[in-house]
Amino acid sequence: MASGPDGRDAVERAAGMLGPLAGRDVPLGPLTTYKAGGPASLLVEASTEADLEKVARAVAETGLPALVVGRGSNLLVSDRGFEGIAVVLGPAFDVVAVDGDHVRAGGAASLPRVARQSAAAGLTGLEWGVGIPGSVGGAVRMNAGGHGSDMAGVLERCRVLDLGSGEARALTVAELDYGYRQSAIGPAQVVLEAVLRAAPGDRAGAEATIDEIVRWRREHQPGGRNAGSVFTNPPGDAAGRLIEAAGLKGRRHGTAAVSDKHGNFIQSVDGGSADDVLALITEVADEVERRLGVRLATEIRLVGFPGTYPHLVDEESSP
Repeated sequence: MASGPDGRDAVERAAGMLGPLAGRDVPLGPLTTYKAGGPASLLVEASTEADLEKVARAVAETGLPALVVGRGSNLLVSDRGFEGIAVVLGPAFDVVAVDGDHVRAGGAASLPRVARQSAAAGLTGLEWGVGIPGSVGGAVRMNAGGHGSDMAGVLERCRVLDLGSGEARALTVAELDYGYRQSAIGPAQVVLEAVLRAAPGDRAGAEATIDEIVRWRREHQPGGRNAGSVFTNPPGDAAGRLIEAAGLKGRRHGTAAVSDKHGNFIQSVDGGSADDVLALITEVADEVERRLGVRLATEIRLVGFPGTYPHLVDEESSP
């Protein structure tokens, strides 16, 4: 789906290098929680680190960008799609193992699974993860958090492979330069696994905490096709409160709407448009700034929107 001769040539060369490992023009929308968005020129499901190293060689030799998709719970891909090599991790990276008061989890493992499995083993401190519908890899990369904790507070170390260089290395939490919903890990770097710290505790108590978090989220947050919180909370305030104060609950743009239940959630519909979602994100940010004087920043990864909304960050990655 590359738009120019150079891009098409790069895709053809990468496809030749990757062979049956790569699918052509694979829709990315179904791999995201928005269920909207266009295709990737190439999509690789990596079963081994060797597969990822092949992707890295293709990136190095063709100059195509790479994108790690994860579980797509914090990702919005334009309707035009992604002109590069998208990567998802296969089942070999979807493992969770408890070792004493540590939990080792593959990058493709879901954070809710980690929370439930650690609680079942009588560990506490990871229950908050049940409310984060993403992968361990995505959570490590964005310093996901909620209910009083985040990855920076529980991560001990991780292994990351760079799809630009093909290099894999172990990183401690201190090396990740964590901030609020951000880290030093780039969009073309794959978190292979993570080791999380927990504490011995009471299984019944941990599972009761998980049940309470699930109940709270169902009561206060909408289901359906969304990517969770759209905007980061500004210092000392909440993005949802600001959006509601600006009178934007229920605001619509095409197939996208601000949730009536929680202002910081934007919903799509079956067959919806990712471009509509981004247009509404932009409208909301503009209106909150105009009415309340606060500029909201999105925490959603935006891919494939170059030059369209210059005041929003486009995370289409480069090698």
